[in-house]
Amino acid sequence: MRYFNVAGPCYRDKHYMIDSSERLHGVRQLIDMEHYFVIHAPRQSGKTTYLKELVRQINTESKYYAYYCSLESVQTELEPKKGISAVIDNMVAQMRNVDLPYKDLFAKDVDLEKYTTSLYLTLANYCELLDKPLVIFFDEADSLGEDTLISFLRQLRTGHNNRDTAKFVHSLALVGMRNIKDFKWKVRPESESRHASSPFNIVTKVLSIKNFNMEQIRELYSQHTSDTGQIFEEEAIDYIAEQTQGQPWLVNAIAREAVQELLDWDYSKPVTKALAEQAVHNLILRRDTHIDQLIEKLKEPRIRNVVEPLLLGKPIDIMDEDFKYASDLGIVRDNYGIVEFANPIYNEVMTRELNAYLQYNLNRNAQLEMPNFYKDGRIDMDCLMAKFQQFWRENSGIWTGMISYSEAAPHLILMAFLQRVINGGGDIIREYAANTGRIDMYMRYKGVIYPIELKIRRDTKSLQKGIEQLSEYMDTLGCKEGTLVLFDQRKSMSWSKKIYQKKYKQPNGNVITVVGA
Repeated sequence: MRYFNVAGPCYRDKHYMIDSSERLHGVRQLIDMEHYFVIHAPRQSGKTTYLKELVRQINTESKYYAYYCSLESVQTELEPKKGISAVIDNMVAQMRNVDLPYKDLFAKDVDLEKYTTSLYLTLANYCELLDKPLVIFFDEADSLGEDTLISFLRQLRTGHNNRDTAKFVHSLALVGMRNIKDFKWKVRPESESRHASSPFNIVTKVLSIKNFNMEQIRELYSQHTSDTGQIFEEEAIDYIAEQTQGQPWLVNAIAREAVQELLDWDYSKPVTKALAEQAVHNLILRRDTHIDQLIEKLKEPRIRNVVEPLLLGKPIDIMDEDFKYASDLGIVRDNYGIVEFANPIYNEVMTRELNAYLQYNLNRNAQLEMPNFYKDGRIDMDCLMAKFQQFWRENSGIWTGMISYSEAAPHLILMAFLQRVINGGGDIIREYAANTGRIDMYMRYKGVIYPIELKIRRDTKSLQKGIEQLSEYMDTLGCKEGTLVLFDQRKSMSWSKKIYQKKYKQPNGNVITVVGA
């Protein structure tokens, strides 16, 4: 019986899977043209599944020999003398598991001490033995230590450039999470001489594996339906596609959570939108390995340089190397000039992680007992915001220091505060988008939506701009009332002037409450 896979490569006889060739075009042509190229995609996007399937296909044909080699185990070796030897030892070990001729002679009699040429000689000598051209896919190539990576690439370039006189690898792919420019950033700082020979000039193409599109998500789930008779309702599929934006691990993980955990393998029951929503909620709270790996990246300065302005709606240059790095890791995306989190699930996960310490302290602090904010089945926003203003005035100095992303602290503290209020009874939907100068969010409780816009006040224009932006957002949501929270960062302003609530009635009858903080 096949199942939804969330750990390791997919295999057709065991797992539901989409043909990876549908998500990556042009590889066969590059191989035929003898090119060396890069394939990159975020972690758990299907790279290894694609590579192993492609190698299997090539080796069943008669044109080439294909060899897949993961370099993940070599990443701890930083010095090239040990690193290149480790690469070759790793290749020898993995060669035992493949059906290639003369594999017992691979790296035989090569002097590993001569690390500046040992990889080149290993590959050249082996290619001389073969009666067909060799194609190699180096997975996790971007995990190599800096100096090891330089030596590795330079030896490949030596063989590549001498193919007119001596046999060498016919075509080769460097596969990882980052593209060639991130390889280059890693090993060639700006201070390095521009005239030094580049180890990257053998690469002719950079390819990226795309996320699932809607048709592919439907195809994946229909495989399960064909095997079991259990259907995914259309509303559930639409919701999963929107929440995941087609990220393969998430698409599989939500289905697995619904089918195996929530329905306990009962195929007689359909997967509904409500079940999909619960599955997403469980994944966010449980923080499986895939989620944890993303969260760990928040500690990196390069990721902070992108995520912090994103939280504040500030401009982000999509040509900046830090943005490209965060994009390659699958954390953010460029949506027609608007930078945003790659999908709503990552949006929620990242925000919860950044204010998790605040949330924990709010929940355990007896002095922060909340009054009843509900009146006639609705949230009393005036009462709720008054309580937050009191909390912000008394605690902002201390709590701001608890957050590593200090510039975004006001927003994260408000979100932690609201999360505590609404926990278990509703949702908070956050809509971050850099280059918009705004942060939109809304609380949803018993079917009622409460729009909130967050804005830093630095001058007199912030108020009017915030009202205009919130008014647009309210029209989008179809709401008549909304709340604009203005965090006043002007040092000259006293707390007595910062803290206020004022209602503004719009020409269309909408009412906006401005909350000063």
